[in-house]
Amino acid sequence: MKRERSRELFERARKVIPGGVNSPVRAFRAVGGHPVLLARGQGAHVWDVDGNEYVDYIGSWGPLILGHAHEEVGAAIRAATESGTSFGASTEREVELAELITNLIPSLEKVRLVNSGTEATMSALRLARGFTGRDRVIKVEGGYHGHADAFLVRAGSGAATFGVPDSAGVPASVAADTLTVPYNDLGAVRALLESEGGGNVAAVIIEPVAGNMGVVPPATGYLEGLRQLCSAAGALLIFDEVITGFRVGLGGAQGRFGVLPDLTCLGKIIGGGLPVGAYGGRAEVMDRISPDGPVYQAGTLSGNPLAVAAGLATLKILKRDDPYPALEERTGAAVAELRRVAKQADVPLCINRVGSMFTAFFTEGPVTDFSSAKTSDTDRFGRFHGAMLEHGVLLAPSQFEAGFLSTAHSPVDLERTVAAFSEALTPR
Repeated sequence: MKRERSRELFERARKVIPGGVNSPVRAFRAVGGHPVLLARGQGAHVWDVDGNEYVDYIGSWGPLILGHAHEEVGAAIRAATESGTSFGASTEREVELAELITNLIPSLEKVRLVNSGTEATMSALRLARGFTGRDRVIKVEGGYHGHADAFLVRAGSGAATFGVPDSAGVPASVAADTLTVPYNDLGAVRALLESEGGGNVAAVIIEPVAGNMGVVPPATGYLEGLRQLCSAAGALLIFDEVITGFRVGLGGAQGRFGVLPDLTCLGKIIGGGLPVGAYGGRAEVMDRISPDGPVYQAGTLSGNPLAVAAGLATLKILKRDDPYPALEERTGAAVAELRRVAKQADVPLCINRVGSMFTAFFTEGPVTDFSSAKTSDTDRFGRFHGAMLEHGVLLAPSQFEAGFLSTAHSPVDLERTVAAFSEALTPR
């Protein structure tokens, strides 16, 4: 494929945008080469600025569960645009969206709309601290909760090690209140909560299905154990469902696994592809937020009419059509075929899947946490990513990200993907 236009635009971008991109992973540095700049999308397919067409498994990192340019979602956005793009005031649609979200997500009694997943997690942590009167937070190694200072912390060498900043500009004093543990390790969480710092832990925040170390499912009993430990310690359990909310089921991961957190962070799908986020939980906790309580959070564009219209349309379609059983079956069948191809090619490969989320790791052993995820051969993944791109399949440009199926992916798309996969594993 020729991608000269993408290369030219990227070089122009590097002169005016840091790294040439507005989000680091888009720079393709984890896989090599230069980024593909996209021009349009339709259904399960995207086209770059050079006119090349790809089967897309990024899907805007998850929210396009109905595919690109869905007719009903687009119509809702166009209708909202005709009434105005922003008011900085409350609207009927945002009330309707909040009612729908609290009706569908099991643990939510009240919800506050914000503008991004990062804003949702940052606000939820502030609320947890304000509600409990404690400062520290526990997160898992490899867990990503946006780029707020408190979450940009590198894991220490051991469950009781305090974090150090993982980004320039994050004060050590802020990082010191973030504790890290391995994913799927209840003993490490228990040890922290029982340690001298345990009584100061405001919250445990976790992706109930890890999506930012690649897809890693929770071990049997893990989420239930976290719920019990947090309840016993008086700490809040926060589920970061920015990716999993409405992706792994209509009730999110908490509905799928039957474990209710105290606070939930949402994003992605509830904006139907437009910028949005939300956090919510028990009424007694949410009532601590201003103007009812002392925990301050605000935003001019919160509840933006266009994002709310797109989110309402998307969630209503998901509730009406219930695509989850078909998505589950289709993704499971595709992953099984990819595993068969890898085995036939004698390529060590672990593919993790939950619902319509998946990640392929080039490693022989199972991937159950960030340490085992890092055993994947990232150089090989980079070559594999480039080969898939040449065969017209667009995957996330990083080993440690998720891929997503949409309702728009057809059997022909999946057959094409399996064929490309086979060629990419055994290049001529």
